[in-house]
Amino acid sequence: MVSVVMPFLNTGAFIQQALESLSSQSFTDFEVLMIDDGSTDDSTDVACEFVRSDSRFRLLRSGSGFVSSLNLGLREAAGEWIARFDSDDVCHPLRLELQLQAALTCGVRTVITSRVRSFPNRDVSDGYRIYEEWVNSTVDPLDIEHSLFIESPVPHPTAFYHRQGVIEAGGYRDLGLPEDYELWLRLWSLGYSFFRVPRVLVGWRERSDRLSRNSSCYSLTSFYRTKAEYLEHVPCLKGKKVYIAGTGQCARRLAREIKKAGFRIEAFLSPGDEKSGERSLKGIPIVSACRWDSSDGIPVLVASRQPGAVAAIRGFLEEQGLENWKDFVICS
Repeated sequence: MVSVVMPFLNTGAFIQQALESLSSQSFTDFEVLMIDDGSTDDSTDVACEFVRSDSRFRLLRSGSGFVSSLNLGLREAAGEWIARFDSDDVCHPLRLELQLQAALTCGVRTVITSRVRSFPNRDVSDGYRIYEEWVNSTVDPLDIEHSLFIESPVPHPTAFYHRQGVIEAGGYRDLGLPEDYELWLRLWSLGYSFFRVPRVLVGWRERSDRLSRNSSCYSLTSFYRTKAEYLEHVPCLKGKKVYIAGTGQCARRLAREIKKAGFRIEAFLSPGDEKSGERSLKGIPIVSACRWDSSDGIPVLVASRQPGAVAAIRGFLEEQGLENWKDFVICS
């Protein structure tokens, strides 16, 4: 029923614990595809021990990079459903059971995720703890959809999805972008929805050398490029004409990327009291929010990463009678 796809590269210090957490799952009709991406430590030796002791564990060789390893796992999987997992993380014993139950209830066009807990505590940065809290508090499927352009609402090691559906959607793409976030947005643009099991099912290890910290694929610019590619699929943004609420680095990065995607930016909205037209940014007017006419029907992209700013901007827009996802989209 389920194939766990787990690429690994030099995680000898952690892979034993990760594989043990899979071997002790309450649900037993699964296989684990361990894809070696060119390890030079003892990771492969540990994987081989599990192959010898448990027929559900299979070892594949890649060496062609993370995305290629993921796609190899999709091609070779025997299961109807895919559970993603990383070789330095830990699964709750009920993970596969609960996510499969949710998948069978929600259907093949739903990505199932869960809550996470980052560990060890001493290594978890404030930023990751904030992200964890945000992920764990966003449970309602509609809230997950409406948060798609804030951050990735599906931590990759928690993902559980229908194998054939994802293959037909093109699998993972090596575009120099965050491969998981790009996939979630692509699936959403094709009509997929998201469901979070409201339990912590994955222990998510924080490491200074993890890929998301050291590859340009996961830079802020790469995330904005990914968002820009799919924003037009939000119904209120189909006209590709927008205001951007914010004038900081977040707003500037977003503006640069959505212009490349064919969007027209009417103005940046500033919280100050500048007179309209007195200032501009990259040739685009900066309009004081208190002087802005919110009745022209042009949607707003909320773009700020300053603590408390998004909530303040959202409150202001709602005071104007505007609705999230209908008149504005949070895109920080």
